Amino acid sequence: MDVRGKDPDGPTPGGRMVFCVKLQRQMPGLDAPPWPGDLGQRIYDNVSAEAWRAWEDRMRMILNEYRLMPWQKEAQDLVAQLMEEYFFGTGTAVPPNYEPPKR
Repeated sequence: MDVRGKDPDGPTPGGRMVFCVKLQRQMPGLDAPPWPGDLGQRIYDNVSAEAWRAWEDRMRMILNEYRLMPWQKEAQDLVAQLMEEYFFGTGTAVPPNYEPPKR
């Protein structure tokens, strides 16, 4: 536990649970809305911590592939649109010509 009483490794057993719209099962939820506004609240109410971590990986890939600067309004608007599609729409396609890193 950290000084705020939160587990740095994720939700504690018996913590807040949500039915995750992405993974379609009851799972530990996020500790707080991860994005400002209504979209952040919808994610908080309907997305698991595990699905959010998967989105963070996707978001990093999107920012890198499109060479976006996260502090720019246009980048934030695009990320919010893709986030909405990822969780509540048909999903998001990877950017054109994307090649996953070789492991």
